[in-house]
Amino acid sequence: MKRIIIVVALLIGITGYGQNSTNAEALLNEVSTKVKAYENISIDFKYVLHNTSEDINQETRGNVVIEDEKYILNVLGITRIYDGQTLYTINPEDEEVTVSSDNSEDESTITPSEMLSFYEDGYTYDMDIIQDVRGRKIQYIKLNPIDTNSEIKQVLLGIDAKTKHIYNLIEIGKNGTRTTLTVNSFKTNEPISKTLFTFDKSKYEGYYINKLD
Repeated sequence: MKRIIIVVALLIGITGYGQNSTNAEALLNEVSTKVKAYENISIDFKYVLHNTSEDINQETRGNVVIEDEKYILNVLGITRIYDGQTLYTINPEDEEVTVSSDNSEDESTITPSEMLSFYEDGYTYDMDIIQDVRGRKIQYIKLNPIDTNSEIKQVLLGIDAKTKHIYNLIEIGKNGTRTTLTVNSFKTNEPISKTLFTFDKSKYEGYYINKLD
């Protein structure tokens, strides 16, 4: 799940260039303010990875529930539960649970607790095209990594102009990989169980518990 990036709005507070960047910053601020007002967010999404040179085509669906720093993510048959302190990665196929205090897999991975949040550095950004998607006006923002050694060439973030919710994210890698994540369902302030983000060991009897810390 190294490349799973659910949804992310990147970069707030970095100095832009010209009116185009100013407009992009204003739109990202609107999205950020709206997202931070929700008690919790539930998302169903489609994830597509495509690399022509490597003949890789992968498509899957997943879902995630986020509340503050906590989350539960289901994708590619694996469940990840983060209770704010400990990350539990549950792999039913291998009957294994990996336990770690590390909430990320590598520096390039955006974790679910960072979804729909904004970063203060790392990218320059500009307004890009507007597309009509099934009657919805999607405004794209183009983000370019400041780090010249980044594996990411460019990110396009699509925002619904009416709801100010994120519609999709397109990440283009320097190796030719194109990753697209599209939000199919975006729900907020849903009633959720108090134990949703609690790992229940009794449900995984017989599983190998791999503690990394």
